[in-house]
Amino acid sequence: MHLLCDIDGVHIPFPGPAGEIPNGFRTHHVTPTGYSEPVAIWLNPATGHLILDLTTRYALTPVWCTSWRADAPLVGSLLGLPTWDHIDLPRLPLTTSHPNGYLWKRDTITQVFTDQPLVWIDDDFTPADQTWAGDRTATGVLTILIQPNPYLGLTAADLEATGLNEIAEWRSHARAGKCVRYGEAMPGGPADVEPLT
Repeated sequence: MHLLCDIDGVHIPFPGPAGEIPNGFRTHHVTPTGYSEPVAIWLNPATGHLILDLTTRYALTPVWCTSWRADAPLVGSLLGLPTWDHIDLPRLPLTTSHPNGYLWKRDTITQVFTDQPLVWIDDDFTPADQTWAGDRTATGVLTILIQPNPYLGLTAADLEATGLNEIAEWRSHARAGKCVRYGEAMPGGPADVEPLT
Protein backbone atom coordinates (compact mmCIF):
# COMPACT_ATOMS: atom_id res chain seq x y z
CA MET A 1 0.00 0.00 0.00
CA HIS A 2 1.34 3.42 -0.93
CA LEU A 3 1.40 6.61 1.08
CA LEU A 4 1.14 9.68 -1.17
CA CYS A 5 2.38 12.82 0.54
CA ASP A 6 2.07 16.46 -0.41
CA ILE A 7 4.42 19.16 0.92
CA ASP A 8 2.81 22.62 0.83
CA GLY A 9 0.06 22.83 3.44
CA VAL A 10 1.20 19.50 4.90
CA HIS A 11 4.85 19.96 5.85
CA ILE A 12 5.10 23.66 4.97
CA PRO A 13 2.03 25.40 6.40
CA PHE A 14 0.74 28.57 4.82
CA PRO A 15 1.51 31.78 6.70
CA GLY A 16 -1.28 33.40 8.66
CA PRO A 17 -2.86 36.79 7.81
CA ALA A 18 0.08 38.73 9.27
CA GLY A 19 2.68 36.36 7.83
CA GLU A 20 3.01 34.40 11.04
CA ILE A 21 3.91 30.72 11.03
CA PRO A 22 2.71 28.13 13.57
CA ASN A 23 4.65 27.46 16.75
CA GLY A 24 7.37 24.85 16.46
CA PHE A 25 8.27 25.67 12.84
CA ARG A 26 11.72 26.97 11.91
CA THR A 27 12.73 28.81 8.77
CA HIS A 28 15.07 27.10 6.30
CA HIS A 29 16.32 28.13 2.87
CA VAL A 30 16.37 25.85 -0.17
CA THR A 31 17.03 26.43 -3.86
CA PRO A 32 14.54 24.52 -6.04
CA THR A 33 15.25 23.73 -9.68
CA GLY A 34 14.97 26.85 -11.83
CA TYR A 35 15.55 29.28 -8.96
CA SER A 36 18.71 31.35 -8.85
CA GLU A 37 18.22 32.35 -5.21
CA PRO A 38 17.18 30.31 -2.17
CA VAL A 39 13.58 30.52 -1.02
CA ALA A 40 12.44 30.49 2.60
CA ILE A 41 10.37 27.57 3.87
CA TRP A 42 9.35 26.70 7.43
CA LEU A 43 9.35 23.18 8.78
CA ASN A 44 8.69 21.32 12.00
CA PRO A 45 10.62 18.05 12.47
CA ALA A 46 7.49 16.67 14.18
CA THR A 47 5.75 16.28 10.81
CA GLY A 48 8.67 14.17 9.57
CA HIS A 49 8.40 11.97 12.67
CA LEU A 50 4.66 11.54 12.10
CA ILE A 51 5.27 10.38 8.53
CA LEU A 52 8.07 7.99 9.53
CA ASP A 53 5.88 6.48 12.24
CA LEU A 54 2.98 6.18 9.81
CA THR A 55 5.02 4.39 7.12
CA THR A 56 6.60 2.03 9.65
CA ARG A 57 3.48 1.24 11.67
CA TYR A 58 1.33 0.51 8.62
CA ALA A 59 4.05 -0.82 6.28
CA LEU A 60 3.34 1.89 3.69
CA THR A 61 5.54 2.71 0.72
CA PRO A 62 5.90 6.51 0.70
CA VAL A 63 5.87 8.54 -2.51
CA TRP A 64 5.95 12.32 -2.85
CA CYS A 65 2.83 13.68 -4.57
CA THR A 66 3.62 17.37 -4.76
CA SER A 67 4.28 20.20 -7.16
CA TRP A 68 7.82 20.15 -5.72
CA ARG A 69 8.23 16.98 -7.87
CA ALA A 70 11.94 16.01 -8.06
CA ASP A 71 12.82 18.79 -5.59
CA ALA A 72 10.82 17.12 -2.80
CA PRO A 73 14.00 15.61 -1.26
CA LEU A 74 15.19 19.17 -0.52
CA VAL A 75 12.35 19.36 1.97
CA GLY A 76 12.36 15.71 3.01
CA SER A 77 16.01 15.76 4.03
CA LEU A 78 15.38 18.74 6.33
CA LEU A 79 12.60 16.73 7.96
CA GLY A 80 14.90 13.77 8.50
CA LEU A 81 13.14 11.65 5.87
CA PRO A 82 14.94 9.22 3.58
CA THR A 83 14.89 9.78 -0.18
CA TRP A 84 11.58 8.70 -1.72
CA ASP A 85 10.32 8.42 -5.26
CA HIS A 86 8.06 11.18 -6.51
CA ILE A 87 5.14 11.24 -8.90
CA ASP A 88 6.01 13.19 -12.00
CA LEU A 89 2.93 15.40 -11.99
CA PRO A 90 2.21 17.28 -15.21
CA ARG A 91 2.87 21.00 -15.37
CA LEU A 92 -0.57 22.33 -16.21
CA PRO A 93 -1.62 25.97 -16.80
CA LEU A 94 -3.87 25.98 -13.74
CA THR A 95 -5.66 28.94 -12.26
CA THR A 96 -7.29 26.79 -9.55
CA SER A 97 -6.39 23.56 -7.75
CA HIS A 98 -9.79 22.16 -8.71
CA PRO A 99 -10.31 22.77 -12.45
CA ASN A 100 -12.88 19.95 -12.64
CA GLY A 101 -14.25 20.25 -9.13
CA TYR A 102 -11.61 17.98 -7.62
CA LEU A 103 -7.90 18.14 -6.84
CA TRP A 104 -5.94 18.42 -10.09
CA LYS A 105 -3.46 15.71 -9.05
CA ARG A 106 -6.19 13.10 -8.96
CA ASP A 107 -6.20 12.44 -12.71
CA THR A 108 -2.55 11.38 -12.53
CA ILE A 109 -3.12 9.35 -9.35
CA THR A 110 -6.01 7.51 -10.97
CA GLN A 111 -3.79 6.54 -13.91
CA VAL A 112 -0.70 5.57 -11.89
CA PHE A 113 -2.49 3.74 -9.04
CA THR A 114 -5.46 2.33 -10.95
CA ASP A 115 -6.44 -0.45 -8.56
CA GLN A 116 -3.95 0.00 -5.74
CA PRO A 117 -4.92 0.90 -2.18
CA LEU A 118 -3.73 4.31 -1.01
CA VAL A 119 -3.30 6.60 1.92
CA TRP A 120 -3.08 10.13 0.50
CA ILE A 121 -2.17 13.21 2.54
CA ASP A 122 -2.99 16.57 0.97
CA ASP A 123 -4.48 19.81 2.27
CA ASP A 124 -6.56 20.53 -0.84
CA PHE A 125 -9.20 17.80 -1.24
CA THR A 126 -12.80 18.67 -2.15
CA PRO A 127 -16.02 16.77 -1.39
CA ALA A 128 -15.67 15.25 -4.88
CA ASP A 129 -12.33 13.74 -3.83
CA GLN A 130 -13.92 12.30 -0.70
CA THR A 131 -16.65 10.72 -2.85
CA TRP A 132 -14.00 9.29 -5.20
CA ALA A 133 -12.13 7.77 -2.26
CA GLY A 134 -15.34 6.30 -0.87
CA ASP A 135 -16.26 4.82 -4.25
CA ARG A 136 -12.81 3.22 -4.64
CA THR A 137 -13.00 1.80 -1.15
CA ALA A 138 -16.47 0.41 -1.78
CA THR A 139 -15.05 -1.66 -4.64
CA GLY A 140 -12.37 -3.15 -2.38
CA VAL A 141 -9.58 -0.65 -3.10
CA LEU A 142 -9.04 0.97 0.29
CA THR A 143 -8.47 4.71 -0.20
CA ILE A 144 -7.90 6.93 2.83
CA LEU A 145 -7.60 10.70 2.44
CA ILE A 146 -5.98 12.75 5.19
CA GLN A 147 -6.51 16.51 4.97
CA PRO A 148 -4.53 18.72 7.35
CA ASN A 149 -5.37 22.34 8.05
CA PRO A 150 -2.98 24.14 5.64
CA TYR A 151 -2.29 26.85 8.22
CA LEU A 152 -1.15 24.30 10.81
CA GLY A 153 0.41 21.51 8.76
CA LEU A 154 0.13 17.81 9.55
CA THR A 155 -0.64 16.94 13.16
CA ALA A 156 -1.18 13.72 15.11
CA ALA A 157 -4.86 14.69 15.38
CA ASP A 158 -5.16 14.58 11.57
CA LEU A 159 -3.99 10.97 11.57
CA GLU A 160 -6.16 9.95 14.50
CA ALA A 161 -9.28 11.33 12.79
CA THR A 162 -8.99 9.02 9.77
CA GLY A 163 -9.71 5.38 8.99
CA LEU A 164 -6.08 4.25 9.32
CA ASN A 165 -7.04 1.50 11.73
CA GLU A 166 -8.98 -0.09 8.85
CA ILE A 167 -5.70 -0.96 7.12
CA ALA A 168 -4.98 -4.10 9.14
CA GLU A 169 -8.51 -5.45 8.63
CA TRP A 170 -8.42 -4.62 4.94
CA ARG A 171 -5.12 -6.49 4.51
CA SER A 172 -6.40 -9.47 6.45
CA HIS A 173 -9.48 -9.72 4.24
CA ALA A 174 -7.51 -9.04 1.05
CA ARG A 175 -5.22 -11.98 1.87
CA ALA A 176 -8.29 -14.12 2.32
CA GLY A 177 -9.52 -13.04 -1.12
CA LYS A 178 -12.52 -11.16 0.22
CA CYS A 179 -13.70 -7.80 -1.05
CA VAL A 180 -13.50 -5.33 1.79
CA ARG A 181 -15.94 -2.48 1.82
CA TYR A 182 -14.96 0.41 4.05
CA GLY A 183 -17.24 0.89 7.02
CA GLU A 184 -18.75 -2.60 6.95
CA ALA A 185 -18.69 -4.62 10.12
CA MET A 186 -15.88 -7.10 9.61
CA PRO A 187 -15.23 -10.20 11.62
CA GLY A 188 -12.22 -10.01 13.87
CA GLY A 189 -8.88 -11.28 12.74
CA PRO A 190 -5.25 -10.88 13.60
CA ALA A 191 -4.20 -7.27 13.25
CA ASP A 192 -1.02 -6.63 11.30
CA VAL A 193 -0.33 -3.35 13.04
CA GLU A 194 -1.15 -1.45 16.17
CA PRO A 195 -3.59 1.46 15.93
CA LEU A 196 -1.96 4.86 15.62
CA THR A 197 -1.96 6.58 19.00
